[in-house]
Amino acid sequence: MENEESKTWAMVGGDGPRSYAQNSSYQRGLVEVANESMSEGIKDKLEFNNPCSDSSNIFTFRIADFGCSVGPNTFVAVEKIIEAVEQKHRAQFRSSPPMEFQVFFNDVTANDFNTLFKTLPASKKYFAAGVPGTFYGRLFPKSTLHLAYSSYSLHWLSRVPDEVVDSKSPAWNKGSIQCSGTAKEVAKAYSAQFKRDMDNFLKARAEEIIGGGLMVIMIGGLPDGIMMAQTSAGIFNELFGSCLVDLAKMGLVSEEKVDAFNLPAYYSSAKELEDIIKNNGHFCIERMSTLDHPMMKMKVDVRIAISHFRAVFQGLLEKHFGKDDADRIFQHFPKFAENYDSVINGATHRHVDHFILLKRNIN
Repeated sequence: MENEESKTWAMVGGDGPRSYAQNSSYQRGLVEVANESMSEGIKDKLEFNNPCSDSSNIFTFRIADFGCSVGPNTFVAVEKIIEAVEQKHRAQFRSSPPMEFQVFFNDVTANDFNTLFKTLPASKKYFAAGVPGTFYGRLFPKSTLHLAYSSYSLHWLSRVPDEVVDSKSPAWNKGSIQCSGTAKEVAKAYSAQFKRDMDNFLKARAEEIIGGGLMVIMIGGLPDGIMMAQTSAGIFNELFGSCLVDLAKMGLVSEEKVDAFNLPAYYSSAKELEDIIKNNGHFCIERMSTLDHPMMKMKVDVRIAISHFRAVFQGLLEKHFGKDDADRIFQHFPKFAENYDSVINGATHRHVDHFILLKRNIN
């Protein structure tokens, strides 16, 4: 079957009860947890050696969020970035006029930019613009950005690797919907796609970020030596996959489509990320750490888990199965609810959240 799972779908838009805006508390928490590391990184590593000023000597600082979704998490992150940049600027240039900020919100063309801009904070300190398109290619003119930011977006691949949906390939992923890590050829195909995507992302941002500019990345990943199948997130995905198989057996969805369905996501280790960044050669790793998210230690109600899952994956399911079948999938979740607690509690490991601060090399 032709591979249709390129990253052109988006999180559920609007601000209703099923929207991503109302079901992204984990991602919001990540912004809060990362704030100290991000603020300290900006304080220690951001430089204003060659500010681009107009005739009135007002410095315009340009920020871009790659994978902004519909808010409000992106607004929280931008506010924290601006606060840290202003503090750094005031400390370095005490008699300078206030800075101006221009913020670019980027996501795929299917993203609900209408909701994003309807909910812009009234008290914002910046000029806002939307930039639709994939962040795996160029989006801005050369050397126009001072700081790039991406949170919980880069684990999404530009596409599912062709090999894993090819029944004639040794990497055919029949019986699973993810890169679980247990099948060597499947893991190899996913890893190769992730490396291509990350390298393309870094090359594009290297063109757009000024020399000495910063990039903050937060990305879901795995502890070194741990497979996705060993984590609660991986087990969660496999439980969902088994529900799809059950629905196919009941004749409620196409078995062929279930066999061809794979999540376009890859959770990498810190070592893998470090190697990709160093081999790319355009950025210096200033900081790299694991974030301690408080929700990792909390028991999450199954209804909340399903709501969050739906807000993220409904667009992908509609694209692959069709809207009617996607709705049917979420209407038949008894097995998921019945087994959720035992499955999640039985996980031996958790996924991790990587924090990375990069500085653009000055050529």
